[in-house]
Amino acid sequence: MIRHQQATYRRPRVIYWNNIPAPYMVERFNALADRQTIDLEVWFSERTVPDRSWRLDESEWRFRYRFVPRLSIGGRGVGVATQLLRRHSPDLLVMQYGALEYVLGWAGAVWRGWRSALWVEVTFDSLVRRRPHREWLKRRMFSRVDGVLTAGQDGAAFARRYGATDDRIHLVRHVVDAGFYSAQASEARPDRDALRRRLGIEGTVFLYVGRLWEPKGIFELVEAYARIRAAGIPAGLAIVGDGRDESRLRSTIARRSLDGITFAGFVQREDLPTWYAAADVLVFPTRGDTYGMVVDEAMAAGLPVISTTAAGEIRTRVIEGHTGWLVPANDPDQIARAMASAAHDPATTRRFGQAASERMAGLGPGRWADEFEGAVSRILASPRHRRSRAPHPSA
Repeated sequence: MIRHQQATYRRPRVIYWNNIPAPYMVERFNALADRQTIDLEVWFSERTVPDRSWRLDESEWRFRYRFVPRLSIGGRGVGVATQLLRRHSPDLLVMQYGALEYVLGWAGAVWRGWRSALWVEVTFDSLVRRRPHREWLKRRMFSRVDGVLTAGQDGAAFARRYGATDDRIHLVRHVVDAGFYSAQASEARPDRDALRRRLGIEGTVFLYVGRLWEPKGIFELVEAYARIRAAGIPAGLAIVGDGRDESRLRSTIARRSLDGITFAGFVQREDLPTWYAAADVLVFPTRGDTYGMVVDEAMAAGLPVISTTAAGEIRTRVIEGHTGWLVPANDPDQIARAMASAAHDPATTRRFGQAASERMAGLGPGRWADEFEGAVSRILASPRHRRSRAPHPSA
């Protein structure tokens, strides 16, 4: 008699090294862990950084994780994963690349013969300085990893610029929990007039959500708001967030004697839909942003968006004349024109918001898990990338 032995399936072991446990990443890791198709462990470089005020509740994390030990090198905290690299042997290490700790970690992974993949998004000159040694390192890493994961075609083009080949680029698109933002905003919308009265804002209410940091375009936004108010357009501006430039922003507003502006401070994820429900339009005035998750959140909540073109994958989300308005970066005049257009034609603005909500419908952490699983499978099934050994991190 022939005995048939059932083949045993071993889940691929994957380590994902991320900078901090941002809430949207925690949602994605939870979704992936719930499937149990990948043996996942997540490494975080830090619990948080000074310009992030997210509340963390590790009891809600359903995946294995650890925080990378940190040392002070040249006055800076640097994650040193040497011991972790020695104790683990994953099938694939997925990591970021824009800091010394990731470069050292990548070199150590290559030395140990691990497959590696980088998470890559487009960056803008307004965000980073293109130092020659950093450019050299990117070309070396991007051309030698087994895979590049990116959120869209902007990220893919950026990766190609530094030597990544198409067969090693895999799309793993960003997502938000669209159902959460849509449902919660719908529930809060009946109370929006009361919230507006309590805040002292009226007319067309424009909303900013994000860090209060000059490269985010907050001063261009205030200038644009000043122009539409000078033109006699009834409008209000709600500013949600905190950051290093808050006091300077408040001083600018006070010096210009601008009214109708309210500062909400940092708002946790569960309370954001109330602000999306109270507003008419989200303004994303960035001078350069790798992506901008707040755009997706606001769209899921039913808001049209005015965004600059200086954001990764923005043209796949903010469709001119359909879900919002696209304007050049560093141009308060164009931002003001878009704001005026939204205020003058509220019916069209509402239609754009409905189209935005429909564009985000059905998106959630599950889609990210689908695409991440697919990328891991393709990377592990592909031939190893031929390369010479990287220098040992301790060299």
